[in-house]
Amino acid sequence: MAVQAEGSCDARFRRVKEVFESNFANGLEVGAAVAATIDGKPVVDLWGGHADAARTRPWMRDTLVNVFSTTKGITAILAHRLVDQGKLDLDAPVARYWPEFAQVGKEKIPVNYLLSHRAGLPAVRKQLPPDAWVNWPVMCAALAAETPWWEPGTRHGYHALTFGYLVGEVIRRITGKTPGAYLRDEITAPNSLDIHIGVDASFDSRIAELVGAKPPPGTAKAFAEMASDPESITYKAIANPVPVVDPKLVNSRAWRGAEIPAANGHATARDLARLYDALATGGSLAGRRILTTESIARASTEQAIGPDVVLGAKTRWGLGFALTQPEIPLGPNPRAFGHPGAGGSLGFADPDARVGFGYTMSQMGSDALLDGRAAALFNALYESL
Repeated sequence: MAVQAEGSCDARFRRVKEVFESNFANGLEVGAAVAATIDGKPVVDLWGGHADAARTRPWMRDTLVNVFSTTKGITAILAHRLVDQGKLDLDAPVARYWPEFAQVGKEKIPVNYLLSHRAGLPAVRKQLPPDAWVNWPVMCAALAAETPWWEPGTRHGYHALTFGYLVGEVIRRITGKTPGAYLRDEITAPNSLDIHIGVDASFDSRIAELVGAKPPPGTAKAFAEMASDPESITYKAIANPVPVVDPKLVNSRAWRGAEIPAANGHATARDLARLYDALATGGSLAGRRILTTESIARASTEQAIGPDVVLGAKTRWGLGFALTQPEIPLGPNPRAFGHPGAGGSLGFADPDARVGFGYTMSQMGSDALLDGRAAALFNALYESL
């Protein structure tokens, strides 16, 4: 279906607009947005298509959408801001801030293991109640009582959902605020960023409806095989209590209203790009400090690389951020870092090119780690530099 993008795009980057519109023409999008900044200047800010599966609501300039794990990068920024404020020591035991965490051999696990997916807590073994994803006390109590799946620090495995409760509870214990409230008070409200963790019903009219992925050949069989071992670490990580990548769940009011700091951030591509632009250009946004240069350098320093226990693929992690690697490149430069989300969304910073990038969409893709639509867009951006 042909779609003419709305918004603005510097003539130098017209190739990005062409790729964006071709994604619609090729049937890859229902509704989407892409944005990029260079040195704090917006150079791409495009949107188009529809905000619902029935294609009755146009995607607007301020349309929000659930960005799944792109939320993790946002949550990581909150933790690093606490470091800058002298309130959090990443080398200190988690139990210093969350005493109940010191169960079943976890008393020495440092906070940095939570951020780098090395804590050994990607899933809960016991079956959780059906509403656990949206029940903060239940998830935190279960994780405090959980035995690590491997010796912490010796391996890494993607903490797909648990990352948010683990890091988020440390944030809550230190600040007395939920992660969503801390995000709003410290970063998004002062900087007019349309990024949220937990939204009330007043937001619903401008939230795009996620549309389930069209699985490639063999995917259904692969998921069935994974589900045949419901006790496996991979299945538990995404499906205890219920499979999380389910449009009915993530389009529900309960999901939107909860705070799930690994998976239910709602954002515009424009403001993802603005936030990451701050990290790409020294840590400030329009003169307001988001993070210090020291925290940015620390956050984007490699902590883990190699086979991922949960994903079964090679991953490379900093402290809360995915780092660029040949298998999952975030552009051509070696210091790029950010976070993708299930279905395709992406936000990243490139300090070498001083680029901030954001992509959001409603049609979920089936690429597990980096969506081809997002990659085509940022590749077009770099080709135009």
